[in-house]
Amino acid sequence: MPEKTAGMTRTLARFCVKANTADIPAAIFDHVKVAFMDWLGVTMAGKDEPLVQKLLKYTDLLGGAQQATILGHSVKKTVSQAALINGAASHALDYDDTLSFFLGHPSVTLFPGLLSLSEWKGRNGADFLSSYLIGLKVGTTIAACAGAEHYAAGWHATSTMGHLASAAACSRLLGLNEQQTVFALGIAGTQSSGLKRVFGTMCKPFHAGLASEAGVMAALLASDGFTSAEDILEGPGGLFQAMKGAVKEDILNSLGQSWGIEHLAQKYHASCHFTHSPIEAAVSVFEKQGLSVKDVRSIKVRVSETALSAADKMEAHTGLEGKFSVPYCVANALVRGNTGLQAFTDDKVADPEIKELMNKISVKVAPEMQAMESRVEIETSEGQVYSAFTDIFREIPELDVKKIKIKAKFTDLCEPVMGGDKTQKLMDAISSLEKIEDMNSLTGLV
Repeated sequence: MPEKTAGMTRTLARFCVKANTADIPAAIFDHVKVAFMDWLGVTMAGKDEPLVQKLLKYTDLLGGAQQATILGHSVKKTVSQAALINGAASHALDYDDTLSFFLGHPSVTLFPGLLSLSEWKGRNGADFLSSYLIGLKVGTTIAACAGAEHYAAGWHATSTMGHLASAAACSRLLGLNEQQTVFALGIAGTQSSGLKRVFGTMCKPFHAGLASEAGVMAALLASDGFTSAEDILEGPGGLFQAMKGAVKEDILNSLGQSWGIEHLAQKYHASCHFTHSPIEAAVSVFEKQGLSVKDVRSIKVRVSETALSAADKMEAHTGLEGKFSVPYCVANALVRGNTGLQAFTDDKVADPEIKELMNKISVKVAPEMQAMESRVEIETSEGQVYSAFTDIFREIPELDVKKIKIKAKFTDLCEPVMGGDKTQKLMDAISSLEKIEDMNSLTGLV
C-alpha cells in the first residue's frame, strides 16, 4: 500500500517514527542530560509548593493504580496523575528552561510524561533521552510555524505547544506507528489550550502539568486505535487557523537536520525569563560604574511588547507576582544581589527598601525591541546617565559552561531536600543516563 500524502501533521508523525537516533551526535545527548538535571532540580525545589499539595489532594480523592512516582513524596499515582503533578511542580517556581523557538518552556512539558511512562513501562535511559529530543523537535517545529502571533494573541505556548510536543515524545517512547502517532497528535491538539491571562497564579504551572498529562493520554489512547483528525495542524478549523500560524516548508525541512537544543536557555534567576535581560542590564551598569542604590534617581527599562505581555506586574504583592514584575526583579537584584528562590517570598516583596526603589523604575515597550532584548538607563542623583543593552538569549553559555552552572544549581536546589550524598548519586546517574537499563533505578533514587 502506498504511503499517504504527507501534510504537516503526518510529516511530523513520520519523523517521530523514523528518526534514527544513532545518527545524533553524543554532544546533543549531553545537552539533554543537562536539561534533565536542571528539570529534576527545579522539580525537587517545587515539590512542596501549595499548588502541588492541592493536586496531591485532588488525586487522593480520585484514587487509582500506583504506577509512577510523585517526585520527592515517596508515593505513586497513576502514570497520568504523576505526569500532571510532576509537571506542575517543575514549573511552580518558574525556574525552568526556555527555548525561544518553542515560544516557552519545553522541558516541563516533556520530561514529566516521559519519566512517568519510562518508570511504568521500564524503558531505558537511551530511549528516554531520544524521545525527549524528538518531542522537542516536533514542538519547536510547530511553534516556529505558529509564530509570535500565536503568543501575542494570548495563548500560553508552553501549554499549547507542550501538548503536541508531549504527545510526540510519548508516542516515540511507546513505539507507536505512523498512523497511531498522527492520531496522538490529533488527540493532543484538540485539547491544546492555556491562556496567558492566568500568569501569576497557580494555573501557569498547572498548564505544564496538563501538557505532560495530555501527551501521556494521547499516546495511550492512540495506541488503542482512538481516532482523531489527521490534519490537526494544517486542516480547516485546525490549530493554525484557530490559533494563528501556517505551514512553513523551510521549517519542516529542518526535521532530522538540526535539533535546536543547543539554544535551550536555563535560568539563573528564579523569575520569568522576560525579566532576565533587564536584571542583567541593570546589574552590569551598577558593576561597571560602581553605583549603589542611594545613587539612583531613576531607572528606565525598555523591553519588547512580548516581554511586557508576560512580565506585566508593575506592582507585586506576593512572591509569585514578583516573578512577573520587572520593577521588582530589577530592584531586588540591585538591593540584594540574590535572585534565587529566596528572593521571591511575600515578605521579600513587601520590603520597604525594595518598594522605594521600585517607585523609581519605569517600564515601557520600545517598538524596536525583539523578544528578550532590553535596554536599561540609570540616571544618578547627580544627573549622570548610564545605559546597557542585553539579550540573554544571545548569551547562552557553551555546553561545558552549562554543565558547571547546572551542577551548581542542582546542588543548591537538591541538597536541602535530599542531602549531599543522594544529590551526588543523582548527578552521577544523570551524567551516564544513556547507560541506564531501567529508569526505575533513577526514580528509586529520588
